[in-house]
Amino acid sequence: MIHAVIFDLDGTLLDRDSSVSSFIDQQYERLKPNLSHILNENYVQRFIELDNRGYVWKDKVYQQLIEEFSIELSPKAMSEDYIREFKHYCVPFVNLIEIQGILKVWQGT
Repeated sequence: MIHAVIFDLDGTLLDRDSSVSSFIDQQYERLKPNLSHILNENYVQRFIELDNRGYVWKDKVYQQLIEEFSIELSPKAMSEDYIREFKHYCVPFVNLIEIQGILKVWQGT
């Protein structure tokens, strides 16, 4: 008998690529007063490259962005924005809610 099903988030329940793209595009907009000298597309693309699918700590990603683009913000401020805001941009895979419902019903049998 199965008593539990455990999932991780990125790449299993959440579409990490879509989530990160959505978040970083909006981060650019939120921080635009400090980023307006950079094209949005360049900022987004470079963040995604440096992030390496989540394998690089965000403070390192932001430090590199700051150096490359001469951004007048601290890595801490940019990381805090990530921590505070990323949850609002998480994109679930198609049918996630339906699958959770099926698992709940299955659990009851």
